[in-house]
Amino acid sequence: MASPTLKLPSGDQLPVLGFGVWDSPKDLTTKSCLEAFKVGYRHIDTAQGYSNEQEVGRALSQSGLNRKDVWITSKIWEAGADIDATYQKCLGSVKDIAGDDGYLDLMLIHNAAVGAEPRKKMWLAMEKLHKEGKFKNIGVSNYGIAHINDMKTYASVWPPAVNQLELHPWLQQREVVDFCHKNNIVVEAYCPLVRNQKKDDPVLNEIARKHGKTTAQVLVRYCVQKGWSPLPKSDNPGRIAQNAEVFGWELGGEDMERLDAMPQEKPLVLAVDNESTA
Repeated sequence: MASPTLKLPSGDQLPVLGFGVWDSPKDLTTKSCLEAFKVGYRHIDTAQGYSNEQEVGRALSQSGLNRKDVWITSKIWEAGADIDATYQKCLGSVKDIAGDDGYLDLMLIHNAAVGAEPRKKMWLAMEKLHKEGKFKNIGVSNYGIAHINDMKTYASVWPPAVNQLELHPWLQQREVVDFCHKNNIVVEAYCPLVRNQKKDDPVLNEIARKHGKTTAQVLVRYCVQKGWSPLPKSDNPGRIAQNAEVFGWELGGEDMERLDAMPQEKPLVLAVDNESTA
């Protein structure tokens, strides 16, 4: 079943279900992306820091799909020496994935913890590429409320289209998620499968048995019903297909309440600071 979409401030429609390629080895990335396309994914999430943008680009060109029918996101991890150097770093992602005349649907600043000046340089470089049509949308990742509000001091494009965060029942980041929803910022969820660390959780397994689904399908569906765009990752063809089977059925209100009630734990990846803009 085709993925529903979330509307961005630009009016563009982001396919809710994305395919993540973090930690996907170069020799598997293209193959895994092609598997994802085959079973209906139309949204791929990569990053400069993943070192597999070219492999994603290869899958895009080999897929036979129309470019307009595939959503590609990447992220910049660190700024260059100045805005022009940062612009060139961003442009490198476009060339590696979509070719000299191509574009990316979404570019994100990967991590707010790099500091205020690098964040500003990256955003201003991204705005330039956005204006030129090389980035259809621009956003952020791992940003707290203070970081997003601080952008107003220099950003021509605000709010950011997206804030990508680690999100799952054990890390719901309610404060920043609520802020994003109130400010028309689409929320994307990375690590929605909790890196398989909760596969034996009794509540999760009980809910999965009740619906005749895998625990991974329950976790992805949970994100969809929270209004987030989940980005499950796998290089296993069977799991890639399974993780996409999250439409046409629903978790009940009680299921969602039980998952919402999970104890909140430390992030697997990066802690988001909602107070500091340092």
